[in-house]
Amino acid sequence: MTTQTHPSVLKKTASVTLSTPVQATLYVSLCALTLWTVYFTTNPAIHDRVHSVRHHTLLVGCH
Repeated sequence: MTTQTHPSVLKKTASVTLSTPVQATLYVSLCALTLWTVYFTTNPAIHDRVHSVRHHTLLVGCH
């Protein structure tokens, strides 16, 4: 059994996926994930590099 999609369904999916609110949400989520990863990494090289920035922006001690 094969399923055929109608062009209108594809257009609707593309318009929702490419809409500005969806793009903005994905962009903000990606930025937040990147910052979270950099701030809370245990890799010594990255930790030492962002040590003071982390303390000033998050006001959290890391040791």
